[in-house]
Amino acid sequence: MMIVMKETATETEIESVVAKVERAGARAHRSSGARVTVIGAIGDEDSDLSVGNLGLEGLPGVERVVPILKPYKLASAQIRHGERTVLEVAGHRIGGEHFALIAGPCTVESREQVMRTADVVMQAGAAMLRGGAYKPRTSPYAFQGLGTEGLRLLAEAKQRTGLPIVTELMDARDLEPVLEVADVIQVGARNMQNFPLLAEIGRAGRPVLLKRGLSASLEELLMAAEYVLKEGNPNVILCERGIRTFETSYRTTLDLQAVPVLKELSHLPVVVDPSHAAGRRSLVAPMSLAAAAAGADGIIVEVHPNPDEALCDGPQALLADEFAAYAAAVRSAAELAGKALSGVR
Repeated sequence: MMIVMKETATETEIESVVAKVERAGARAHRSSGARVTVIGAIGDEDSDLSVGNLGLEGLPGVERVVPILKPYKLASAQIRHGERTVLEVAGHRIGGEHFALIAGPCTVESREQVMRTADVVMQAGAAMLRGGAYKPRTSPYAFQGLGTEGLRLLAEAKQRTGLPIVTELMDARDLEPVLEVADVIQVGARNMQNFPLLAEIGRAGRPVLLKRGLSASLEELLMAAEYVLKEGNPNVILCERGIRTFETSYRTTLDLQAVPVLKELSHLPVVVDPSHAAGRRSLVAPMSLAAAAAGADGIIVEVHPNPDEALCDGPQALLADEFAAYAAAVRSAAELAGKALSGVR
């Protein structure tokens, strides 16, 4: 259920409602907006928790109590009472009116590669640096990433440029070293429904960029986000990265309809990954512009100084020397959609 407090509700009245919800055996998730505070009361499906037996309607400060009809309670747009979540990562905002460009190499290969790419994306106005230290690969014989050495290089790039780091976590056993470096933990498409991993990340409290699985519905994506939110971590970014269809002319189909639909269903920021969807460099720029124009809150894109020599996904990586022009074009498209590019210097 959702308890909407009056604009005039005091802190004491809000805390009283939270206490009553928790005494009933439910979890109280407080969301304070610009005007009102909303409290989500989340209980197990087989519990006796209901609007009727808590008697919240008559409590001081309570405006109204309404059920949350969606199975994804905390990810639902309803819980925020019409307000969108805006995440702030090391001074860079994403969501609402703020558009974040997240860029960097698919995988960390060498110090020279990472530092060169980090300098380029920072100078072009990117808000965050992406880079994989651990890489999930279809083939067990393909390059799997540098691991802890990759994390060390990302930490050095962060210190050099000031850019917050987005990097993927594949295994809960690597959580601690990743937390030492990552400002945002990326959960890849293959791990979207790795529920124990999602819960562990939720308890860690670090912002999460959650990619949609290759065959996942939007409801399944939002239910995956719910695993993180349920653990008390409100900082989730949803990512559309392409889904499998019958089309074979490109790697996957970039579902741009997902952007406005997710914004109808959820209050969480939505970003798009055109690199993995396309698999081809020539398609990345037009799909990026389309995503920005569709109202995405950001784009996560791959950049490499020399893609022909890349150890992973070189054909889809943008050329570092051309990234500034690309970023300027994306910025214009985002502005047309009413957003300001976060991180522009």
